Amino acid sequence: MLFQVNTNTQQQHPVITLKNGNNCSADIYAFGGFVNAFVVATTDGLLNVIDGFTSVEDAIQNTTPAFKGSFLSPFTCRMKHGEFKFDANDYKIDKFYLEPHAIHGILFDAVYTITTTEANDNQASVSLQHQYKGDDKGYPFSYTICHKWTLKAGNHLSVTTTITHTNSQPIPYAQGWHPYFTLGDNVDVCALQFNSNTMLEFDATLLPTGRLIPNTQFENAVLLNGVFLDNCFELDTTINQPMCSITNDKITISIVPDKSYPYLQIYTPPHRKSIAIENLSGAPDCFNNGMGLQLIKPHIPAIFVTSYIVSAPQESCTLRRKQHIALSNILQLIVVFFFRRAVLI
Repeated sequence: MLFQVNTNTQQQHPVITLKNGNNCSADIYAFGGFVNAFVVATTDGLLNVIDGFTSVEDAIQNTTPAFKGSFLSPFTCRMKHGEFKFDANDYKIDKFYLEPHAIHGILFDAVYTITTTEANDNQASVSLQHQYKGDDKGYPFSYTICHKWTLKAGNHLSVTTTITHTNSQPIPYAQGWHPYFTLGDNVDVCALQFNSNTMLEFDATLLPTGRLIPNTQFENAVLLNGVFLDNCFELDTTINQPMCSITNDKITISIVPDKSYPYLQIYTPPHRKSIAIENLSGAPDCFNNGMGLQLIKPHIPAIFVTSYIVSAPQESCTLRRKQHIALSNILQLIVVFFFRRAVLI
């Protein structure tokens, strides 16, 4: 078979590796359910485009405060003071706070069970499941999560998340992913483009004010040198995919969400070695502002899909090779010219 699934149980929680030969692989952690490595072939060798953890133990100890790769559920980004009202009741989240607000959901450190793996000549996949039992008193609504990670040809990695529950009434819900991407360079030499002409205005504590700001800055690729972002944008789904891409002179990473992820949060950390590009089903504080908040009905699955595609721009590599050959030929001609001139003299 062209594709393989390998499971490493030597660490505290399993690491599942999806492989396509020797040139592409993805490491999925049962801890957190996220992708910790996505390795692809480039003209300079293999490159891991995920800024992840060195081990499962590293992830357990250091998930917060950066939340690298984390699955955000049942709310995204920030919730004002960790509080919301639903069905005439008041709730306050127990974890996790970056004062004064609760951030990044409840299940960023959940441990998943492997339910199925599959490998054939077309793809490799793993399905992970976690049962949230309503343990946080600020969100007492139980639900089941299933993540299916699938690796296909063309450096194509997708994740389909399915949420189901058996509560007697609909439950409020939003989710997102928090991967940090690296192209092997400082982000200052990378260019970012995404399909949006609308940015959410934030207050001083990074909560939406409710005002939408026209913003077309990234409709075309923008070099990130000197650009600092911690912002949320509404995606324009009328424009063809991919919704977002980041590129340098070696590779391009494309983010391809379906309509279940209408928001894009971008964050450039101070170290500038990677960039967080986050698909969100609901805006920050959506439990209070309603922007993208879903009410999931009992027994009816809610499905969310996004993909990450890495490509090496072969045409650019070919052009560089042609330029190099042309320059070498010119230098040879110059050497021959001066050599012959010297002989004549």
